[in-house]
Amino acid sequence: MTAFVLSTSQGRVDLVDVSELREHEEVDSKHLEALRAEIQADGVLKRPIVVDRTTHVILDGEHRFNALKQLGCTRVPLIFVDYNSPSIQVKSWRRQERVTKQDVIEAGVTDRKLRPKTSRHQIRLGSKLRHISALQTRVDVPLEQLRG
Repeated sequence: MTAFVLSTSQGRVDLVDVSELREHEEVDSKHLEALRAEIQADGVLKRPIVVDRTTHVILDGEHRFNALKQLGCTRVPLIFVDYNSPSIQVKSWRRQERVTKQDVIEAGVTDRKLRPKTSRHQIRLGSKLRHISALQTRVDVPLEQLRG
């Protein structure tokens, strides 16, 4: 794995080649197009994605990942987490559906993706359970830095 490190006030953010990451969910094409246009207009990616350190499955940021690929980026800023940690939980956004960590990893490593917005990852920070995006400190990485 080739990783470059960005310094942030909140901790370590790695820049990793897009080919090293695995998606576990399909994307919503309308949301993807709107996000791609926003990132292109901003000229920066504001927040990194969250990825399991062991399997390289994307846990949060599938749409940002795909938008960056469409914009010709070859690297993506990310935060690695230990998905096996009991402080990370997964639920479905849909009340009638059940999703497990094993479902997420299996979808990522087999390319049998789950429907868009199936998994909702949460992490225990102190005494509170928060959406995993709470880990995503603002980085504002210029697209030019991600293209080459």
